[in-house]
Amino acid sequence: MTGAGAAGARRAACVVGIDVGGTTLKGGVCDREAAIVHGERRPTARDDVDALVDGIVALAGDLAAEGRRRFEADGIAGVGLAVPGLVDETRGVALRAVNLPWRDLALAEVAGGRLGLPVLLCHDVRAAAAAEAALGAGRVADDFLFVAIGTGIGGAIVRGGQPFLGAHGRAGELGHIVVEPGGPRCACGASGCLEAIASAAAIERAYAAASGGCAGDGPSAREVAALVEADDPVAGKIWARAARALGAALADAVALLDPGLIVVGGGLAEAGAQLLDPVAAELAARSRLGPPPRMVAAELGADAGCRGAALLAWRALERGHMWVSDAPAAARGPGPA
Repeated sequence: MTGAGAAGARRAACVVGIDVGGTTLKGGVCDREAAIVHGERRPTARDDVDALVDGIVALAGDLAAEGRRRFEADGIAGVGLAVPGLVDETRGVALRAVNLPWRDLALAEVAGGRLGLPVLLCHDVRAAAAAEAALGAGRVADDFLFVAIGTGIGGAIVRGGQPFLGAHGRAGELGHIVVEPGGPRCACGASGCLEAIASAAAIERAYAAASGGCAGDGPSAREVAALVEADDPVAGKIWARAARALGAALADAVALLDPGLIVVGGGLAEAGAQLLDPVAAELAARSRLGPPPRMVAAELGADAGCRGAALLAWRALERGHMWVSDAPAAARGPGPA
C-alpha cells in the first residue's frame, strides 16, 4: 500500500464500505462512526472473475456518487472492500476464495485505479469482528473470538480490540479445523472440516441428501431450523451434528487462545438460542481446563462486514495506509458505467 493523505480523510464526510459475499454484494455509504447512511445490495457475479470485479467496482462507484451527492464538497475519502478467503491485506491482494473465482488478484490496485479513490482490502470476517469490537457485542471484552457461520464458517481473533492477522494473514480459520476425521469432503480439499459439517451450506446439503433430494433443491438452512422446531427427525439429527461439531471446534480454540468472550455472527446465528444453547452445552462438556467463556450473539447482523470495512478504511486513511493509484485521474479512464 502507498500513502493516502490523512489530510483529505480529515476533510471527508464518508467512506464506501463493501462486503463481498458468495451470493450478495452488500455496500453502504458510511459516516465517521461507520453508520450506513445509504445502503445497497446486488447479486454477486461469482462465475467469472471479470464480471465479479466489474460488479464490485460498479457498486463502489455508484455508492461513491451517492456519497458525493449527499455530502457535496466533503465527499468520499475512500473505499473499504471486505472479501472472503485468503487475503494479503498488506499488498491489497485477494489470494484465493473457495466460493469466488479469483486467484492472486490485486483487487485494491484494480479497484483504486478504476475508481480514482484510495482503497483498503480486508478480510470479511476480520472486518465484521472489528465492527463488533468497536460497535457491537465485543465492546465488553478486549479479547474475544468472533465466529461467522453462514455459507461457510470463518473466525477472527480479536486482541486489544483489534483483529489479529497472523504471520500470513490466515489467523482464525476456524472453519478448516478437522472435527470429524474422514468426514464430508471440504472445499479446501480436506475431509471432516467444521465448514463441511456445520455451515449453512453443509446443513442444506446434508438435509437434501438424507431426504433423497439433490443439493440445491432442498430447504434452506433457515427452513431446516424451522423443521427442527417442528420435531422433524432428519433435521434434528443434522442440527445436533452441526452443534456438536461447532462445540468441538470452539473447545479447541478456547484451549489454545483462552478468549474472554465468544461472539457468534453470520446468517445461521439468527437461529439464536436454538443454535447457541446446544453449542454452548457441547463446549462446556468439552472444557477440561476451567469454565468456558460466555457465548453471545453478534449485534450488527448482516451489516457487520460492510460497517467493518468502512471502519477499517477510516483507520487506514488516518494512518495513510491505503492503496492509491499512481496514475493521474485523467489517465485512469472513465469510472464504472
